[in-house]
Amino acid sequence: PANTSWRFVDADYVFPNPQNPFTPGFPEVINFNNLTSDQLFADFVAVKVGDVNGTATTNADQGAEDRAAGIFFLNTADVKVQSGKQVSVDFTASDYDVLGYQFTLNFDANALQLVDVVEGVALEENFGLMSLENGIITTSWNGEAAKDAVLFTLVFQASADAQLSELLTVDSRVTKAEAYNSNGQAMDVALQFGNTVAVAGFELYQNTPNPFKGETTIGFNLPEAANATLKIMDVSGKLLKVVDGEFAKGYNQVSIDANELPGVGVLYYTLETAEYTATKKMIIVK
Repeated sequence: PANTSWRFVDADYVFPNPQNPFTPGFPEVINFNNLTSDQLFADFVAVKVGDVNGTATTNADQGAEDRAAGIFFLNTADVKVQSGKQVSVDFTASDYDVLGYQFTLNFDANALQLVDVVEGVALEENFGLMSLENGIITTSWNGEAAKDAVLFTLVFQASADAQLSELLTVDSRVTKAEAYNSNGQAMDVALQFGNTVAVAGFELYQNTPNPFKGETTIGFNLPEAANATLKIMDVSGKLLKVVDGEFAKGYNQVSIDANELPGVGVLYYTLETAEYTATKKMIIVK
């Protein structure tokens, strides 16, 4: 928790104990006295700290049912978004007595384009913006915040008319949604628009990557644990692959190997439960 997102190490430094590189402390500066010429060979190696590729499973989370010590509410106003105009979305908290939070913030990429992240309590380094084309923003912050302080502001360019509450959700799609109270107990995270709490419901996400030629991942969110069936079909409706199973409440994902699917081009995938169904299309290339 006391670490930073990036550490910079003198490229010439040799760690005395590679098994424990943080002891003793390593040099993160190079000092020059009476500098009279360029020092082009003074290099650093940048080290990313944290869940670099989004695959870490935090807090020994192995799919067990959460026992959260309450809910951390992320607050914003439910404004009317107008096509062709920018909208600035301020996020605050209902309870600032937390040690930190993390979550995945989803936005409808067909209606919104992220223009800027304006720092508040959270800084630029607290955000992951590598999947904006899929409508995904990840964030992780820890520290102290004054009451009523703006945590951060997102500036979007709108391409459709809609209520903001129809375009934003918070879940564990990439980064697990959780916060920690002052006692170190885990809390759930929920997005609240005024007095209305947005509950993560049934949702089928666009596969990533798309188009794909090796392996792709199809993610989906379930409001409750349930049996679900994923069907993949070609444009004629011919069934190519079926994945059936019991899935947990919240975010789930299924990996699809292109070698298991004949042909190339547009395919459709449908997720069905006893109460819900949704269909999207994807493109396979070989």
